[in-house]
Amino acid sequence: MKTKKFVLLSMLVAQAMLLFIVESAIPMPFLPPGAKLGLANIITVLSLYIFTPKETLLVILLRVFLSAMILSNLQTMMYSLSGALTSFTFMLLIKTLLKDNVSPIGVSCVGAVFHAIGQLFMASLMFGTLGFFYYLPLHTAIALFTGFFIGCTTMYLLKHFKKLRIITD
Repeated sequence: MKTKKFVLLSMLVAQAMLLFIVESAIPMPFLPPGAKLGLANIITVLSLYIFTPKETLLVILLRVFLSAMILSNLQTMMYSLSGALTSFTFMLLIKTLLKDNVSPIGVSCVGAVFHAIGQLFMASLMFGTLGFFYYLPLHTAIALFTGFFIGCTTMYLLKHFKKLRIITD
Protein backbone atom coordinates (compact mmCIF):
# COMPACT_ATOMS: atom_id res chain seq x y z
CA MET A 1 0.00 0.00 0.00
CA LYS A 2 1.41 3.37 -0.98
CA THR A 3 2.12 5.91 1.74
CA LYS A 4 -0.42 8.44 0.42
CA LYS A 5 -3.19 5.84 0.41
CA PHE A 6 -2.23 4.59 3.89
CA VAL A 7 -2.29 8.14 5.27
CA LEU A 8 -5.67 8.88 3.63
CA LEU A 9 -7.13 5.62 4.98
CA SER A 10 -5.84 6.45 8.46
CA MET A 11 -7.23 9.97 8.31
CA LEU A 12 -10.63 8.71 7.23
CA VAL A 13 -10.75 6.16 10.06
CA ALA A 14 -9.87 8.92 12.54
CA GLN A 15 -12.51 11.24 11.06
CA ALA A 16 -15.16 8.50 11.17
CA MET A 17 -14.34 7.86 14.83
CA LEU A 18 -14.52 11.57 15.58
CA LEU A 19 -17.91 11.87 13.86
CA PHE A 20 -19.16 8.84 15.81
CA ILE A 21 -17.98 10.34 19.12
CA VAL A 22 -19.44 13.79 18.35
CA GLU A 23 -22.76 12.24 17.33
CA SER A 24 -22.84 10.20 20.53
CA ALA A 25 -22.64 13.44 22.52
CA ILE A 26 -25.61 15.04 20.74
CA PRO A 27 -28.91 14.37 22.53
CA MET A 28 -31.59 13.04 20.15
CA PRO A 29 -34.79 12.87 22.24
CA PHE A 30 -37.00 13.19 19.15
CA LEU A 31 -35.67 10.01 17.49
CA PRO A 32 -36.94 6.50 18.26
CA PRO A 33 -34.67 4.04 20.12
CA GLY A 34 -31.65 3.08 18.04
CA ALA A 35 -32.07 5.81 15.40
CA LYS A 36 -29.12 8.12 14.80
CA LEU A 37 -27.98 10.60 12.20
CA GLY A 38 -25.17 8.28 11.09
CA LEU A 39 -22.52 10.95 10.59
CA ALA A 40 -19.71 8.37 10.48
CA ASN A 41 -21.38 6.93 7.38
CA ILE A 42 -20.20 9.99 5.46
CA ILE A 43 -16.77 8.39 5.65
CA THR A 44 -18.09 4.96 4.68
CA VAL A 45 -19.81 6.25 1.53
CA LEU A 46 -16.81 8.43 0.69
CA SER A 47 -14.53 5.39 1.06
CA LEU A 48 -16.71 3.40 -1.35
CA TYR A 49 -15.97 6.00 -4.02
CA ILE A 50 -12.26 6.41 -3.26
CA PHE A 51 -11.00 2.95 -2.30
CA THR A 52 -11.47 -0.69 -3.19
CA PRO A 53 -14.22 -2.65 -1.40
CA LYS A 54 -11.56 -4.39 0.71
CA GLU A 55 -10.06 -1.06 1.82
CA THR A 56 -13.53 0.35 2.54
CA LEU A 57 -14.28 -2.69 4.68
CA LEU A 58 -11.03 -2.05 6.57
CA VAL A 59 -12.11 1.56 7.26
CA ILE A 60 -15.49 0.31 8.53
CA LEU A 61 -14.06 -2.40 10.78
CA LEU A 62 -11.40 -0.14 12.26
CA ARG A 63 -13.97 2.58 12.94
CA VAL A 64 -16.40 0.20 14.61
CA PHE A 65 -13.82 -1.59 16.78
CA LEU A 66 -11.78 1.47 17.77
CA SER A 67 -14.89 3.54 18.52
CA ALA A 68 -16.26 0.70 20.64
CA MET A 69 -13.03 0.55 22.62
CA ILE A 70 -13.22 4.26 23.36
CA LEU A 71 -16.89 4.94 23.87
CA SER A 72 -19.18 1.96 24.06
CA ASN A 73 -19.66 -1.63 25.15
CA LEU A 74 -19.89 -5.00 23.42
CA GLN A 75 -23.65 -4.74 22.88
CA THR A 76 -23.37 -1.33 21.20
CA MET A 77 -20.49 -2.62 19.10
CA MET A 78 -22.63 -5.55 17.91
CA TYR A 79 -25.41 -3.17 16.80
CA SER A 80 -22.91 -0.93 15.07
CA LEU A 81 -21.12 -3.82 13.38
CA SER A 82 -24.33 -5.49 12.17
CA GLY A 83 -25.63 -2.22 10.76
CA ALA A 84 -22.30 -1.29 9.18
CA LEU A 85 -21.75 -4.67 7.51
CA THR A 86 -25.33 -4.95 6.23
CA SER A 87 -25.15 -1.39 4.95
CA PHE A 88 -21.76 -1.95 3.30
CA THR A 89 -22.96 -5.12 1.56
CA PHE A 90 -26.00 -3.46 0.01
CA MET A 91 -24.23 -0.19 -0.86
CA LEU A 92 -21.50 -2.15 -2.64
CA LEU A 93 -24.12 -4.27 -4.41
CA ILE A 94 -26.16 -1.29 -5.62
CA LYS A 95 -23.04 0.68 -6.63
CA THR A 96 -21.65 -2.32 -8.53
CA LEU A 97 -24.90 -3.29 -10.27
CA LEU A 98 -26.07 0.19 -11.22
CA LYS A 99 -22.60 1.71 -11.80
CA ASP A 100 -23.15 5.19 -13.29
CA ASN A 101 -26.93 5.06 -12.86
CA VAL A 102 -26.80 5.70 -9.12
CA SER A 103 -25.29 8.68 -7.32
CA PRO A 104 -23.70 8.75 -3.87
CA ILE A 105 -27.10 9.99 -2.65
CA GLY A 106 -28.83 6.81 -3.86
CA VAL A 107 -26.04 4.61 -2.52
CA SER A 108 -26.21 6.40 0.83
CA CYS A 109 -30.00 6.07 1.08
CA VAL A 110 -29.78 2.33 0.38
CA GLY A 111 -27.01 2.05 2.96
CA ALA A 112 -28.98 3.97 5.59
CA VAL A 113 -32.07 1.80 5.18
CA PHE A 114 -30.06 -1.43 5.35
CA HIS A 115 -28.07 -0.12 8.31
CA ALA A 116 -31.36 0.21 10.19
CA ILE A 117 -32.47 -3.26 9.05
CA GLY A 118 -29.14 -4.75 10.19
CA GLN A 119 -29.44 -3.16 13.62
CA LEU A 120 -33.08 -4.20 14.05
CA PHE A 121 -32.12 -7.73 13.04
CA MET A 122 -29.32 -7.75 15.64
CA ALA A 123 -31.71 -6.46 18.33
CA SER A 124 -34.16 -9.21 17.38
CA LEU A 125 -31.43 -11.84 17.70
CA MET A 126 -30.16 -10.49 21.01
CA PHE A 127 -33.59 -10.25 22.61
CA GLY A 128 -35.27 -13.17 20.85
CA THR A 129 -38.21 -11.22 19.44
CA LEU A 130 -39.20 -9.84 16.06
CA GLY A 131 -41.06 -7.01 17.82
CA PHE A 132 -38.22 -4.62 16.99
CA PHE A 133 -39.30 -4.71 13.35
CA TYR A 134 -42.39 -2.69 14.30
CA TYR A 135 -39.94 0.22 14.31
CA LEU A 136 -38.94 -0.49 10.68
CA PRO A 137 -41.31 2.00 8.95
CA LEU A 138 -40.19 4.85 11.22
CA HIS A 139 -36.52 3.85 10.98
CA THR A 140 -36.84 3.64 7.18
CA ALA A 141 -38.27 7.16 6.96
CA ILE A 142 -35.50 8.52 9.17
CA ALA A 143 -32.90 6.52 7.23
CA LEU A 144 -34.03 7.98 3.90
CA PHE A 145 -33.80 11.50 5.30
CA THR A 146 -30.37 11.01 6.89
CA GLY A 147 -29.17 8.95 3.91
CA PHE A 148 -30.01 11.86 1.62
CA PHE A 149 -28.05 14.25 3.85
CA ILE A 150 -25.07 11.85 4.05
CA GLY A 151 -25.14 11.35 0.26
CA CYS A 152 -25.21 15.11 -0.43
CA THR A 153 -22.31 15.63 1.96
CA THR A 154 -20.37 12.83 0.27
CA MET A 155 -20.95 14.34 -3.19
CA TYR A 156 -19.68 17.70 -1.90
CA LEU A 157 -16.57 16.08 -0.40
CA LEU A 158 -15.85 14.04 -3.54
CA LYS A 159 -16.06 17.17 -5.67
CA HIS A 160 -13.64 19.03 -3.43
CA PHE A 161 -11.29 16.07 -2.97
CA LYS A 162 -10.94 16.00 -6.77
CA LYS A 163 -10.41 19.76 -6.91
CA LEU A 164 -7.71 19.54 -4.26
CA ARG A 165 -6.22 16.52 -6.07
CA ILE A 166 -6.57 14.37 -2.98
CA ILE A 167 -8.16 11.85 -5.32
CA THR A 168 -8.31 11.48 -9.10
CA ASP A 169 -11.05 10.03 -11.31
